[in-house]
Amino acid sequence: MAIMMPASDQSVLARRAQIIAALRAIVPGEGVIDSAAEMRAYESDGLTAYRQPPMVVVLPDTTEQVSLVLKYCAAQGIKVVPRGSGTSLSGGALPLEDGVLLGLGKFKRIREIDFDNRVVVTEPGVTNLAISQAVAHAGFYYAPDPSSQIACSIGGNVAENSGGVHCLKYGMTTNNVLGCEIVLMSGEILRIGGKSAENSGYDLMGVITGSEGLLGVITEITVRILQKPETARALMVGFAEVEAAGECVARIIGAGIIPGGMEMMDKPAIHAAEAFVHAGYPLDVEALLIIELDGPKIEVDELITRVETIANACGSTTCQISTSEAERNLFWAGRKAAFPAVGRISPDYLCMDGTIPRGALPKALARIRELSKKYQLGCANVFHAGDGNLHPLILYDANKPGEIERAEAFGADILRACVEFGGVLTGEHGVGIEKRDLMPEMFSEVDLNQQQRLKCAFDAQGLLNPGKVFPTLHRCAELGRMHVHAGRLAFPDIPRF
Repeated sequence: MAIMMPASDQSVLARRAQIIAALRAIVPGEGVIDSAAEMRAYESDGLTAYRQPPMVVVLPDTTEQVSLVLKYCAAQGIKVVPRGSGTSLSGGALPLEDGVLLGLGKFKRIREIDFDNRVVVTEPGVTNLAISQAVAHAGFYYAPDPSSQIACSIGGNVAENSGGVHCLKYGMTTNNVLGCEIVLMSGEILRIGGKSAENSGYDLMGVITGSEGLLGVITEITVRILQKPETARALMVGFAEVEAAGECVARIIGAGIIPGGMEMMDKPAIHAAEAFVHAGYPLDVEALLIIELDGPKIEVDELITRVETIANACGSTTCQISTSEAERNLFWAGRKAAFPAVGRISPDYLCMDGTIPRGALPKALARIRELSKKYQLGCANVFHAGDGNLHPLILYDANKPGEIERAEAFGADILRACVEFGGVLTGEHGVGIEKRDLMPEMFSEVDLNQQQRLKCAFDAQGLLNPGKVFPTLHRCAELGRMHVHAGRLAFPDIPRF
């Protein structure tokens, strides 16, 4: 599929050989990839509907190399696209024809484990799951757990502010990251935050987390680790109606119960996951909730009884409670494998990511069913039900003319509905290119220009990951110019610099 991206700079492409030679001098050995065949692996991320080979791929393995690469590119006016593990589902790491793809895959070392301060200092290429595995022997773990945690990198998690099934209770990435080392486009190396939970001044970590590679390149991250709860058990509850499952979610939260995780799957997703994982999911229900409760055993036992009572009152037709750690993990295995499971029943699918108020779940599902009929495409639904984060999986066949276009239009209408119901365009996958042109559905031109001014403070030339997030690019000088109307300057008493 074609999508509008920044026009290629022919003067940069004309200097390709010279640029490659300069980059090889900075990152020697196998750190620069320039052959068309070898660069094919980098032509897309997890949003494979869009592909574009980069001009060249650079794989540094030190912060100093990253700094020198960015400094050189800034001086030469060369665009740079940072990339982690390439699991992004919003096209955030889509390369540019005239740009350097800066891969952080070699940054895969954990630099420090500090149990006294309950933090891990890690490089961005370390996978999400590897952090938990590194501290598991001492009874600790890293809470955010995206479904792709076996593959996605912690640097990418910070870039997209990833969540996961346990973010309801323990927060998104932004709630679990304390500090970072970041390299600006100028080559300047900054340290933001640290091991302390509190820092003075502006919350720059809050700005950087979720910035999608537009502000700088992260080369080190300090994350919070938690002690594993004494007990964790899960309930698998089936409902004959999706609306009843949505009501159950609302009543659980309304009762003051905050589960460790609370996920919902509809019938197509249930059947796909069960055929793939054999987790024992009931196949005669329209909706399935997986609810995990954790904490001291006596508290968990009490909460299970309360949740079971609420589920019965909402008309649940099945309820299975895990009796062992293996069974709890099996409950979750099907949910975490839902995306690849759906890949077995459809040649292609688009994974959407929008967020709505919990109370709008039934209304959102009804709208998705209407849209499915309108566009004549199937859809399997998987939700982080506790916080209203939707992941509709739109099924299509890219080999059939017009289906990808219908799938894109279907997805866009789902996201518009999320905003209509009081939600937002993205929950954890980021904007990238997928939702870029929908940003005006949620933000005014004034809002978007203000966000671009923030980018300008970090990247005045606009060379970092251009073409992502913002539907209309502006030069920083444009955004900073004064507006004169009828020969009069607005607020003339304000000092001008």
